[in-house]
Amino acid sequence: MNYSRQNLWSFGISSISIILLLPVIALIVISFGNSDGLWQHLFETVLIEYVLTTLALMFGVLIVSLIYGLATAWIITNFDFHFKRILDLLLILPAACPAYLVAYAYTDFFEYAGPVQGTLRNIFGWTNGSDYYFPEIRSIGGAIFVLSSVLYPYIYLLSRTAFRQTPTSLSDVSRIYGRSKFWNVSLPLARPAVVAGSALVCMEVVSDFGTVEFFSLNTLTLGIFNVWIGMNNITAAAQISLFTFLFVVALLITEIKSRAGQRFNDTSQRQTNTAEKKVSGFKSLLFILICIFPIVCGFILPTSILLSNMKTYFNYEDLTTMGQVVANTFFVATIGSAIIVGIATFLTCSTGLLGRKFLTNLANISATGYAFPGTMLAIGVLVTIGLIDKLFEFIFSSKLISLEPFFLSGTISVLIFAYVVRFLAVGYGATLSGLSKISSNLNWASRTLSRSLSNSLIRVSIPLIKKSIIAGGLLAFVDITKELPMTLLLRPFDFETLATFTYQYAHDELMGQAAFPALLIIFFGLLPVIYLNMILKMNTK
Repeated sequence: MNYSRQNLWSFGISSISIILLLPVIALIVISFGNSDGLWQHLFETVLIEYVLTTLALMFGVLIVSLIYGLATAWIITNFDFHFKRILDLLLILPAACPAYLVAYAYTDFFEYAGPVQGTLRNIFGWTNGSDYYFPEIRSIGGAIFVLSSVLYPYIYLLSRTAFRQTPTSLSDVSRIYGRSKFWNVSLPLARPAVVAGSALVCMEVVSDFGTVEFFSLNTLTLGIFNVWIGMNNITAAAQISLFTFLFVVALLITEIKSRAGQRFNDTSQRQTNTAEKKVSGFKSLLFILICIFPIVCGFILPTSILLSNMKTYFNYEDLTTMGQVVANTFFVATIGSAIIVGIATFLTCSTGLLGRKFLTNLANISATGYAFPGTMLAIGVLVTIGLIDKLFEFIFSSKLISLEPFFLSGTISVLIFAYVVRFLAVGYGATLSGLSKISSNLNWASRTLSRSLSNSLIRVSIPLIKKSIIAGGLLAFVDITKELPMTLLLRPFDFETLATFTYQYAHDELMGQAAFPALLIIFFGLLPVIYLNMILKMNTK
């Protein structure tokens, strides 16, 4: 490929990467503006509470998720017992359930007027809440329980893969010296995977809006939303966002460094631990109970509650409205995931073929939007689109183009752009993972045969990583489907998705009416989660 064509490809990579980074840059710039003294007021009053609540929630969820994830991953990879393969599949299903939906379901189930406390009052003759103690679901403890029940699969999936790659030679040495296989061999080797999964869990907690808003927990994410919408001060909201950025950067660095550390694992097939100890009787029953507990908490019980509510409150007359909401959701999710997959494939494959470190690093940075809470990115997207609209207005008003001016603000394109910025990392990570398993010699052989870069991409790279591309697209689709805060803040007037539709009902305490759209969100999330599990198993083998 000649030099000018290389520059053209480099320009394309740089342009796309910079456009995707504009919301983050805009967020940082606007945070240095004048908030009319509101930032100082927030710093003196509620900011410390926001930080402490966020930290407490993050560490609480992390501890419970580690217990769930590590215990189940260890049992599944090292023991053979009844229903093991079924449980292995079921353990990943909570990942399809957005935390805020689980929060809605449990609140309806465990609150004072719910069936659990109502049944207890009937059995024991209690007349009011002062006669007995029952844990408050709308609390930081309830939020920890809800979030850990759906986030532990991050740790489970990565730990399961790492445990399966433990060399048998090291396990044999640990037995000879009377050391614990788990504490002295498997867990230290799996540390990079465990830390990476833990960082992802923490980032999800920092990003969560639906659960903390419903439970009235003053976290940094909810603070951004309240200051922006409640106080109408986007500058102060950006300043809180920049403060939250410190959490995000720390977690992101931790995840990247841990992922890089995985290269020290020995994954050779001849040494991989494939032996599973056969167990039966009480021990088998105990393992089944340990594995089924997080499944019940994160998937079976919430979906059962939602199904029960749907049967009670379902109205066929609402199907027309629901049909439009589903169509809206499917439209933005399909368009958004298609753009994400296209950009991710272009960036990963082209940077790999060009081999320029600067372009690779720029592309990597542009795909970090997933680490930022939706409320943060929404501010940056809004400011970026506003600047683009002003640029359009200038171009059209100067008569450089003889067309009527048009504006992006308030359109679906703003929402789709926000989705692409936030969820590009999902498609980018999937395609990059697939590309890393392909020998670079194949692409260079294509180039040696005088094939152009575009021809090499279409005929060599893309066919070889198509499964990874599909996985990335499916995961992006489900992430867009369940995304709540950005959709709430950036959607056009009278435009509802399943997430916002469910939120509106739940916010008005109409849990029964919220059940059907909530179940549809979970349904859309099941296929990608199952497909991801299949891909991870294939990669392990």
